[in-house]
Amino acid sequence: MKQIFNFLKEHYKIIFRVFLFLLTIAIIVYIFPREGKFRYEFQKGRPWMHTTLIAPFDFPIHKSDKQLQEERDSILNNYHPYFVYDSSVLQQQSDKFSSSFDIKMNEFLLSDALKEKSNYQKQLFTQNAKDFKHFALEVLNQIYWSGIIESSEITEGLGKDEEIIILKNKLADTYEYAQIYTEKEAYERVINHVDQYLEDQQQKIKYPDFYKTINLYEFIEPNIFYDQKTSENVKAEMLANISKTRGMVQAGEKIISQGEVIDNQLYRILESLKYESENRLGSGYFYQIILIGQIIFVFACIAVLFLFLWHFRKEILAHTMKTIFILMLVLIIVLVSRFATQVLYIIPFALVPIIIKTFYDSRLALFIHIITVLIVGFFAPNGFEFIFLNFIAGIVAIFSLTNIYRRGKLFLTAALVFLSYSFVYFGLAITQEGNFTNIELHNFIYFAINGGFVLLAYPLIYIFEKAFGFLSDLTLMELSDTNSKLLRLLAEKAPGTFQHSMQVANLAEEAIYKIGGNTLLVRTGALYHDIGKMVNPAYFIENQRAGFNPHDMHEFDESANIIISHVKDGVELAKKHSLPEPLIDFIRTHHGTTRVQYFYRSYIKKFPDQEVDINKFTYPGPKPYSKETAALMMADSVEAASRSLSDISEDKINNLVDSIINDQMQDGQFDNANITFKDIATIKGIFKQKLVNIYHARIEYPKEEQK
Repeated sequence: MKQIFNFLKEHYKIIFRVFLFLLTIAIIVYIFPREGKFRYEFQKGRPWMHTTLIAPFDFPIHKSDKQLQEERDSILNNYHPYFVYDSSVLQQQSDKFSSSFDIKMNEFLLSDALKEKSNYQKQLFTQNAKDFKHFALEVLNQIYWSGIIESSEITEGLGKDEEIIILKNKLADTYEYAQIYTEKEAYERVINHVDQYLEDQQQKIKYPDFYKTINLYEFIEPNIFYDQKTSENVKAEMLANISKTRGMVQAGEKIISQGEVIDNQLYRILESLKYESENRLGSGYFYQIILIGQIIFVFACIAVLFLFLWHFRKEILAHTMKTIFILMLVLIIVLVSRFATQVLYIIPFALVPIIIKTFYDSRLALFIHIITVLIVGFFAPNGFEFIFLNFIAGIVAIFSLTNIYRRGKLFLTAALVFLSYSFVYFGLAITQEGNFTNIELHNFIYFAINGGFVLLAYPLIYIFEKAFGFLSDLTLMELSDTNSKLLRLLAEKAPGTFQHSMQVANLAEEAIYKIGGNTLLVRTGALYHDIGKMVNPAYFIENQRAGFNPHDMHEFDESANIIISHVKDGVELAKKHSLPEPLIDFIRTHHGTTRVQYFYRSYIKKFPDQEVDINKFTYPGPKPYSKETAALMMADSVEAASRSLSDISEDKINNLVDSIINDQMQDGQFDNANITFKDIATIKGIFKQKLVNIYHARIEYPKEEQK
């Protein structure tokens, strides 16, 4: 038991990393659809590349989504909304009008207008009023019988020639919408009727002012209402009656021969066989078998990702948060894809390589993108088409996004992602369909939305940067500003070191630009690599004044300790000012595990008989682990040494560069960095050229040419 505990304690980091990968596998397998995969790959418009296919069982031929949609559209074109006629409204409004009219008529009889009139005149008014009342009730009856429809979203979309169904006394009749009054039309109809009546009866009617007080339109209310429940039920029933299949294929029937071109009909039959086969495989005894197969597939994909990181990016596996970040990105995309299968082309898969490239490099970004697309492609409809489209879009995103800190770059990348999706899909579509009319145009809308989602990279990068402690180009741009607080402090306390850092930044940036790498990272790292010299600036030659050297007051081992301490002091200062970890790595590695040669040799010369503790004169390291940190080490050493040249010439600069970098190579300082001999040779050439230009070195021509 104790041995097991000790083993776990000793290897807990590796065990925890393995657990993270196994947990990722378990989650992905859990969300995978439990259905089998059809054993044959096929595409419309291409020959059947397999042996002659015989139907293994009876199965129906399913209609395509396009066919089903056309049938739905056809049914909906013939669908008429249902309305309910409320007969009680007429009675209510008629009674309301009668009551209101009688009250006004009695009030008028008692008013000053008729108070002193004769009984005959009062009787004449009463008769005229009763005639008008009868007329008004007939108008209301006629309008309400035709029907006044309630205004709603449904009626706003109806044309005058369209038909609706009205339920009257539980009987449904079809009417043209034009036959029914709208509320506005009913108001206008009433006003016109009343005006016409008063005009026709003006000779007969006495006291016309009374009728002006009668507003018949006040008694207009809708009596036909939209019946949503019945309408939805009828619509649902009509759509439910659509048959999803068209014909059957019998077991043993030949489906397609080898080499036969897959036309529309054969494609539908093959798609139907695929659908039925995968559903059968996903049930009963086959469920466990499929689960095992999915575990193997997902394990293989995640294991390949693990091996890639193990062999090429061990620093990621060594860092828990970095490992979690990589696996989390893959999981998020797979999870979203699983539950958005019907709109898969909206999901911005290009975000994965964009975000990975921002924090790491193009190779890792492409590899993780491929793994993610392969996993999703296992359950995506038209797997080959999906993988091919996203593979191309991912590559375009990686190549186009060189500098994310330039705002226009991301917009350009989003546009290129949309164009690459559209261009490749158009090629696949016309190959499969054989014409332009059957291309599913809505996919281009999905691609446009996908490209828009790519712009989410900016906020996501900021969130991931803060959550996981990463370093993006946007932050590097801010930190490389020489007016930032820490660099201004360096320029004030150690002006010589500040100028040295600027020159080193220029050299290292040019080197990384030529051999490939993150130029902004190496430049920013170079600007901060010597900030530790601010603690004891006078002990470094670039900050010393002529005639005074504080090392004269110390023993050689003490001086060596002061010089070496600038690395530790720089790390402490960087952490105090919250510099990102990748920049602190430049401080740690810019001297690697080299020795302070001057004080080391001076000590040996002074104490030849004493045993030397080499650790007192050796930087703690670690050695550079990347192209960027290796280039900085070279640039730092070469630039510092070039300042000591008294008689500067091209040959002396060439010899100096070769000597310093060759010594570093022989000392194994670049063993952990992913840098080649070709890269180092390129860097040497760049440093030689740049130093010659900086110091305006005199070219020594042969004597006969000088004459």
